[in-house]
Amino acid sequence: MATLDNSKTWIRKDPARLDPQPNLLNYEATRAGFDWSQAWRMLDGLPAGGYNIAHEAVDRHVFGGRADRIAIRWIGKSGEVRELSYRDLARETNRFANALVKLGVAPGERVFVLTGRIPELYITVLGALKARCVVSPLFSAFGPEPIATRAEMGDARVLVTTPALYRRKVAGLRERLSGLRHVIVVGEECEGADDVQPWSSLMENVSADFTIAATDPEEAALLHFTSGTTGRPKGALHVHGAVAAHHVTGVYALDLHDDDIFWCTADPGWVTGTSYGIIAPLTSGVTNLVVEAEFDPQTWYSVLERERVSVWYTAPTAIRMMMKLGTDFVKSYSFPRLRFMASVGEPLNSEAVVWGEQAFGIPFHDNWWQTETGGIMIGNLATLDIKPGSMGRPLPGIEAGIVRRDANGGVAVIEEPMVEGELALKKGWPSMMRGYLHEEERYRKCFAGDWYLTGDLAKRDGDGYFWFVGRGDDVVKSAGHLIGPFEVENALMEHPAVAEAAIIGKPDPTMGELVKAFVTLKPGHAGDDAMRRELIGFARKRLGAAVAPKELDFRANLPKTRSGKIMRRLLKARELGLPEGDLSTLESDET
Repeated sequence: MATLDNSKTWIRKDPARLDPQPNLLNYEATRAGFDWSQAWRMLDGLPAGGYNIAHEAVDRHVFGGRADRIAIRWIGKSGEVRELSYRDLARETNRFANALVKLGVAPGERVFVLTGRIPELYITVLGALKARCVVSPLFSAFGPEPIATRAEMGDARVLVTTPALYRRKVAGLRERLSGLRHVIVVGEECEGADDVQPWSSLMENVSADFTIAATDPEEAALLHFTSGTTGRPKGALHVHGAVAAHHVTGVYALDLHDDDIFWCTADPGWVTGTSYGIIAPLTSGVTNLVVEAEFDPQTWYSVLERERVSVWYTAPTAIRMMMKLGTDFVKSYSFPRLRFMASVGEPLNSEAVVWGEQAFGIPFHDNWWQTETGGIMIGNLATLDIKPGSMGRPLPGIEAGIVRRDANGGVAVIEEPMVEGELALKKGWPSMMRGYLHEEERYRKCFAGDWYLTGDLAKRDGDGYFWFVGRGDDVVKSAGHLIGPFEVENALMEHPAVAEAAIIGKPDPTMGELVKAFVTLKPGHAGDDAMRRELIGFARKRLGAAVAPKELDFRANLPKTRSGKIMRRLLKARELGLPEGDLSTLESDET
């Protein structure tokens, strides 16, 4: 690791010494010669014509000599293990596709899944895709209201769930969900519920042979919901052709190789858990590890060691929680096969990137994308040097720029390095959403000419690395300065007492807004006035008085979405006594 200046460091890579050699060995040459036809050629296509996600993820491996390879290795909460080979997965998904046809479910109709991370979730998603239905996985920790909202918006016709979730969250919604024709429950009989069908009886007498019909790559396949700042969530529609981006980003951004054991910790109720917890690893033919249990450092370290995980994709929240326990705890385990670690969900602060190298011997590779983009767009790749705290560089096939909107709805590209603007992507990659459900005007406003406008503020340095600043509506405007929360949060996170930090802008009659910080401390540190003064002074030394927090409060926990993103807008709403808006994705809270 070589020092750039007093605050920035590089983590240098020597691709020739990496084993195995990265799939993307020469970044510049691959980018220069890449077009999306190359990604399509990595796939097989349907014998009947077109492309279907489930064919590329499952059936082509059965036909191509990987039938007996373990596709999914599932570890239950109690330690039980279930393995599905690609042949097994093909048969089970064929049976579910036939079951949908038998129920009269037509192509294009919506199949919702509300379960924990159990094998039937993966069978449902892939089987429904074979039947050319649109699939929408829901996070099992949602309450009844967010479930009902999403099912209403998406016109759910089929819901696959468990008896416990049905009784607690779904039963009371049946009258409200008038379009829901079939509820299928996985597990024991659902006593007293005559309007549900057991999974076992549904799958009992259906054929394990199914031929996927010709599938236009532009046919809708996936419906993912993402929360807005206020009001109802947005439903982003993705198509079967997205599989080309899922596959090639798994190969390039996650460096998946043929013999990998891959673990994505994200739940399929979030886009990461579908794109990279189901599709990308299976299209690559690797063994996809599924762990039912929720986060616990000891459990996760044991899984990494025992299952000999080689590629691990997780989230900053989990990494920060592991950091609280220190490196000694990690070093009591052994990870001989672990060669690549990646993170997504929110920006990964530089301390966490470097901590990965200290604790595991390899750094965490942060990457950036959105529900709307469907797949990884910018990343720190196996073959590239890392600038800790950076989003990385655009993947082959992705043209990213920093733009400034003009009064006429157009944009101007900012060419100067390290000038803040809005992150934008040139249209044309296959996994770009094809629309927001029932919100055509909102969808159109995402584009200016050939550019998709992400709503994220960022900067690009002279080496082509992108740096996240913040969401456009998170940026603090103080005394004429535009202050990105991530920069301030990252500085606070460098203090050894700080576990997590979040920044908001608080109205101020003189400055417009002042920067206020909310901080959680590591065990053994007191959130008193002395610590408050110490942290504000610490930030001032690193950021300057104009950017550093003017106020700082301590919290036992910060409010987060169920995918681990800190909800700054909720902190701001509570600080200012404003409406809290959509809380359907809220998991943890300060209280």
